[in-house]
Amino acid sequence: MKYYDKLIFDLSKEGRRGCSLPVRKWTAGLDELPAVLLREEAPELPQVSELDVVRHYTNLSQMNFGVDSGFYPLGSCTMKYNPKINEEIAAHPGFSGLHPLQPARTVQGALEVYRELARSLSEITGMAEFTLNPFAGAHGELTGLMVIRQYHISRGDLKRTRIIVPDSAHGTNPASAAVCGLDIVQVKSKENGLVDVEDLKPLLDDTIAGIMMTNPNTLGLFEKDIKEIAALVHECGGLLYYDGANMNPLIGKVRPGDMGFDVLHLNLHKSFSTPHGGGGPGSGPVGVAAHLVKHLPWPRVVELEDGTLDLVNENGGSCGRISGFMGNFGVILRAYTYILMLGRQNVKMVGPLAVLAANYIKESLKDCFKLPIPSVCKHEFVFDGLADQTTGVTTLDVAKRLLDYGFHAPTIYFPLLFHQAIMIEPTETESKETLDGFIDIMKHIAREASEDPDSLKTAPHTTPVRRLDETTAARQPVLKYKDIN
Repeated sequence: MKYYDKLIFDLSKEGRRGCSLPVRKWTAGLDELPAVLLREEAPELPQVSELDVVRHYTNLSQMNFGVDSGFYPLGSCTMKYNPKINEEIAAHPGFSGLHPLQPARTVQGALEVYRELARSLSEITGMAEFTLNPFAGAHGELTGLMVIRQYHISRGDLKRTRIIVPDSAHGTNPASAAVCGLDIVQVKSKENGLVDVEDLKPLLDDTIAGIMMTNPNTLGLFEKDIKEIAALVHECGGLLYYDGANMNPLIGKVRPGDMGFDVLHLNLHKSFSTPHGGGGPGSGPVGVAAHLVKHLPWPRVVELEDGTLDLVNENGGSCGRISGFMGNFGVILRAYTYILMLGRQNVKMVGPLAVLAANYIKESLKDCFKLPIPSVCKHEFVFDGLADQTTGVTTLDVAKRLLDYGFHAPTIYFPLLFHQAIMIEPTETESKETLDGFIDIMKHIAREASEDPDSLKTAPHTTPVRRLDETTAARQPVLKYKDIN
């Protein structure tokens, strides 16, 4: 362990300070707190110098792994590079200095950014209108489902309380539906990983509010029967909800609105290059077809007769307010900057390049890892563990060993359709050299698994923290330095 790998409390020395403030001569006592509010004992804090603090936290930051420090092939999450121009625009004082309670006439530029991003997303997805108010992807799911419920309620169709969810869906789909008060009905997948249309048909009746799907699905496969599914669901009076978590490979090639989807959410922190992970911030804009626009949440940005923009805080038929203000505006700025930087021509390259990168890795590794569905994938694909599983090396072991070679592990054990799932998504932003390096290491690990399986079963070996008891860490986490009675 390096000296500054120690906890900050271990660096503490009695009486050491990080600053020295002059004694006040003229203002003493003017701003002192009442005695009743003062602590009886000093807080138990580390006593360290400024230099120790700077070195300690700089060292901690270097232990973190992120998309700026290495390849992050996290399937289902699209961990693409975040261009730094996005950060510069978001930090511009003209935007960062605004207050959400300012009068609309004083924030015309911000409202225009909001409106223009909504227009751009509508064009990209084939939707009529967007709200950017939801704070995250799951929040967008909930908002979209609220729109669907409000649609049925407005028509007096109160018995539509069930939502169909494929067995390959993201876990947030049934969770969001449950929060919205809907009952979940599962539709099965076929052996080829696609929704089983024959299993779907008996589920469709006048209690179905709609179906939640992502296309391509969580196996990275395009649901080629989507037009038939759309027709069947619409025929029974239901609506189609599109989970936009997997939108990245479709950008510039296919629009969910053209597939028949009525409602969708997007993840700006996935498909549109804004920061991702660490608890936020996120953004989950929701787009709808023309017949659902009136059910979008408020406030909404509207253009007045004189050409200025204003906020409408109520409108008939809305599903209501779902956020305090107008969403995470800093994230909205980053996404809008990303789209403008690409332009109409280069936006069309996002999807094809993401698909090319995923298929390149899949084809390069299919002899070393078990490929349960050998068809062409879209942005991601799933292996079912190693091709050679005789040594007892698991998917978790492979993921841990990858850390020793400087790569973040892919998503593992999801989707649940495969026992040893390894889900890989390279995105369109990585170079061929980076992909080749990842492929070489994965092949090397596959050889190690056969020749020296213990090197994987005890991995990682080079990281600051070695292999943990993950079950205990999740159920009984240690969240403080020591017990303080």
